Amino acid sequence: MDNFNFYSPTEFVFGKGREHEAGQLVKKYGGTKVLVHFGGGSAVKSGLLDRVKASLEAAELPYVALGGVKPNPRDTLAYEGIELCRREGVDFILCVGGGSVIDSAKAIAAGVPYAGDFWDFYSGKAAIAGALPVGTVLTIAAAGSEGSGDTVVTQEATGLKRGAGSNHLRPRFSIMNPELTMTLPPYQTACGAADIMAHVFERYFTNTPEVEITDRLCEAVLCTMVKETPRVMADPMNYDARANIMWAGTVAHTNIVGVGRSQDWNSHNIEHELSGLYDCAHGAGLAVIMPAWMEFVMPHNPMRFAQMANRVWGCAMNFAHPEETAKAGIRCFRRFLHEIGLPINFAELGAKVEDIPTLVEKLGLGDGKTGGFVQLSSEDVATIYHIAAKAAL
Repeated sequence: MDNFNFYSPTEFVFGKGREHEAGQLVKKYGGTKVLVHFGGGSAVKSGLLDRVKASLEAAELPYVALGGVKPNPRDTLAYEGIELCRREGVDFILCVGGGSVIDSAKAIAAGVPYAGDFWDFYSGKAAIAGALPVGTVLTIAAAGSEGSGDTVVTQEATGLKRGAGSNHLRPRFSIMNPELTMTLPPYQTACGAADIMAHVFERYFTNTPEVEITDRLCEAVLCTMVKETPRVMADPMNYDARANIMWAGTVAHTNIVGVGRSQDWNSHNIEHELSGLYDCAHGAGLAVIMPAWMEFVMPHNPMRFAQMANRVWGCAMNFAHPEETAKAGIRCFRRFLHEIGLPINFAELGAKVEDIPTLVEKLGLGDGKTGGFVQLSSEDVATIYHIAAKAAL
C-alpha cells in the first residue's frame, strides 16, 4: 500500500425528510446570503425547491436563485452564476439536484473569488486556491460529487468536457434523502448505477500491490450495486434499496475506496469525449466505454480481472487460465449493464464510428499517453472506441 492523506470534511445528513434542515445547516457553516442553484424540472415539480427555500426563510437567510443546469453542465451558466454571486454578495452556494448541478455550483464557487477566467481551472492553467462554501441537497445517486472535491464542466463553444478538483470544493454538508430519488426515470437510475460502478473500477484496477482492505471495500460497493440496482428497477419505491445505492454512490467517490493505491481514470477521460460530442448521459457513455477498456487492458494483469470476476460476479476461478475467468467477468458486467437498460455499443448510444478520429483528437493526447493502470496512446484509445462501437453480448 502507498502512503496517502485522506481528507473528507463533508457532513452527511442522511434520511427521510432531511431537506427541511437545509437552512439551519447553511447557517451552521457560516452562510449569510445564499445562491440556490438547481436544474429545473423535477426539483420544481416535486415541491423540493419550495421546501428548501422555506427552510432558508425559516432560518432567516436571504437567497437568490439560479436554475437551468443541464446534464453535462455548461460553462455559460457558470459564468452567469459567478456574476450573480458577485453582484448579490452571495457567500454560500446551496445546490439542489444531482451531479451536474453540484459540478456547476463548484465551478461558480471556484470562479467567484478568482480574478481570471474560471475555465483556467479546467484547462490546467491555474489551480484552485479558494472557493465559496457549497452545500448540497442530492436528488440522484450517481456522480458522488456530494462528497468529493471534483467537478466536470463542458465548454459550450468547443464541446470540450474537462474536470478540475480541489479540497476547497468539498461540500460543507450534503443532505441525502433516498426518497428524493424515487421519481427518477429508470434510465437515469441505471445511468447513475453505471457511474457509481465506474468510480469504483477506476480505483480497483491498480498496479499497487497488497491493497486487500481497499480491494474488499471496492468489491463491497460493486456487490451492493449488483444486488440493489435490479431491485430499484423492479420497484422504484423501494426505500432500502434506494438508500443502499445512494450511500454506495458517496462511498465510491469520497476516495475512501481508493486511498493508498494508484488509480486509472482512462475510461472517464475517454467517455468525456462521447458526452461532450453527443451530449449523452455520462453513465450511458461509461456503459459503452468501460467494458471495452477492460477488454483492451485485461492482458496487462489477467489475475486482477479474474479476481473481480470471481469476487463480484461469482465466476469460477480458472487458475490455469485466469484470462478466461477475466473474460467471463467482463461479459457479466456488460450483460448486467444491458439488463438494466443501458447501451452497450455505439449504435445503441447514438454515436458514430466515423467520428472516432474526432473523439481521439478532442482527447488531446497527440504523441503522448494517458492513464494509470495502462498508459494509452492515441492509437490505443482509437482501438478502445472501435471495440466499444461493435460490442455485443
